[in-house]
Amino acid sequence: MSAEPHPHRYLTAALYQFVDLPDFAELREPLQDCCETHGVKGTLLLASEGINGTIAGPEAGVRAVLAHLRADARLARLPHKESWSEHPPFHRMKVRLKKEIVTLRVPGLDPNKTVGQYVKPQDWNALLADPDVLVIDTRNDYEVAIGTFAGALNPDIKTFTELPAWLDAQSRLQGDKKPRVAMFCTGGIRCEKSTALMKMRGFDEVYHLEGGILKYLEEIPPEQSTWQGECFVFDERVSVGHGLQPGPHELCRSCRWPLGAAEKASPLYIKGVSCPHCHDQRSAEDKAHLAERQRQVELAESRGQVHVGARQRRAADSPHDPA
Repeated sequence: MSAEPHPHRYLTAALYQFVDLPDFAELREPLQDCCETHGVKGTLLLASEGINGTIAGPEAGVRAVLAHLRADARLARLPHKESWSEHPPFHRMKVRLKKEIVTLRVPGLDPNKTVGQYVKPQDWNALLADPDVLVIDTRNDYEVAIGTFAGALNPDIKTFTELPAWLDAQSRLQGDKKPRVAMFCTGGIRCEKSTALMKMRGFDEVYHLEGGILKYLEEIPPEQSTWQGECFVFDERVSVGHGLQPGPHELCRSCRWPLGAAEKASPLYIKGVSCPHCHDQRSAEDKAHLAERQRQVELAESRGQVHVGARQRRAADSPHDPA
């Protein structure tokens, strides 16, 4: 008997792996062709340090792309996370060549050589409860704004590349006696870099949440959870909660900030044009252009079409972390 089809049409796979790929540029064209052949869209990043990305499409197509990747012995154990949606999360397919699959710009840093100690979601609460452990949220300000773990430090950074400077400015992280540090991010990839950085700086006891916030929300029941709020994700769901159920947030199509009910009720919010976070940053000309784009979006929707300009994702230092 064949398996029952999933009730949602589109499978999304978020993936990353740090692995030596000196020939990464040669992998681009065959991978792009494979995705296009199977109707798969999204973004994949290739670098000498590995692969990172999120793809979506028909289930058979996504699994064909994953099989293509894993046919390379170096990616045979490539992990991925799955989610489903009724609508396509992406409208283009891009395989990009990069210097880093998640940008931190620290010379000599290599997560393939050393990273922090992985902590299973089931063991994360106990680590958070230890008063001797410094817990750091490594994500960007707009992500932390809608949810984080109770008691975690917020670096208040706009991009991941600002994290090293923030660490430099923390007096509690300086000196000969290094504290125990636990770090977390959306899907785990940024913590591979951030914990490797801490190890490079001489921290012996460095931990990170295996599988990231998403794995925690997937596995830990709400009644046992120390997570507060929603988790920002880099696709059209915008945010998810426990059980990875889509959250209530929408993106401001002007600045790409995740908006909750209070922000959407603000007089500074104009759908597709501005929100409380960017209202003062847009000129009259900008707002007129954005208003016209929103008009075109609504016109396309009324015709049952998709206006690709409405589906642009927030520029970030990783395409999903995701993962």
